[in-house]
Amino acid sequence: MEKISQQQLLDAGVHFGHLKKKWNPKMLPYIFMERKGIHIIDLNKTQVKLEESAAALRQIAKSGRKILFVATKKQAKDIVAELANSVNMPFVAERWLGGMLTNFSTIRKSIKKKQNIEKMLTDGSFNNITKKERLMLARQQAKLDRVLGGIENLGRVPAAVFMVDISHEHIALAEAKKLGIKTFGIVDTNSDPTLVDFAVPGNDDASKSIKIITEYLVEAIKEGLADRKRDKEVEEDESHEDAETQEDSAEEETKEEETKEESSETAE
Repeated sequence: MEKISQQQLLDAGVHFGHLKKKWNPKMLPYIFMERKGIHIIDLNKTQVKLEESAAALRQIAKSGRKILFVATKKQAKDIVAELANSVNMPFVAERWLGGMLTNFSTIRKSIKKKQNIEKMLTDGSFNNITKKERLMLARQQAKLDRVLGGIENLGRVPAAVFMVDISHEHIALAEAKKLGIKTFGIVDTNSDPTLVDFAVPGNDDASKSIKIITEYLVEAIKEGLADRKRDKEVEEDESHEDAETQEDSAEEETKEEETKEESSETAE
């Protein structure tokens, strides 16, 4: 995967932070300068942290575990939902329901309910109910799909959570930390980078900035998935070769035994 350049980050506006009066002092190591009352993020640091995050996410994807994307901000949700879908990873783009991680079993029940309504709406199970009741169920299904559709195929708690704005997604962050889940996030100058395991300093408000960072991390996930597929193919080939070797050995042993028996009979 080609390393992202500073010019690309610059063109996307990744370097623009918040007003100085809104800054979090813990972001000081990642601030390059102040210009007209606005903090400018050090893109050298962004590059380093982006590479670290990409390497970690690649390994998680290679292990076959799930990475949950969280982006409920208006300018981020469509971008992140599309990118998460491209690698078959779960996402939350509408709103974070309290307990999505810490009370996952209850959330799974709601997902099951949504799936049951969908099934009944399509297989004719609701033909005997009134039009009003059918409309109410359809609305309920649409609401559940909007909130839970992105995590429908998440069978268990994810191995990692990636957030576009860790201050905005503070509930998701708190739940992930409580469960010991690895946390990743775009961290602007108004947030605390020490709250996440992997912080990528950058503009978390501009859609271009959000897109370039998330795209890069998704590419790393794609490579991890490709690594996993390749390793599986190698394992299958090796097991197939081992099976063939065992068969050949068994045939040779059988031939040796037959030869011994023939020699014994001739001697007699």
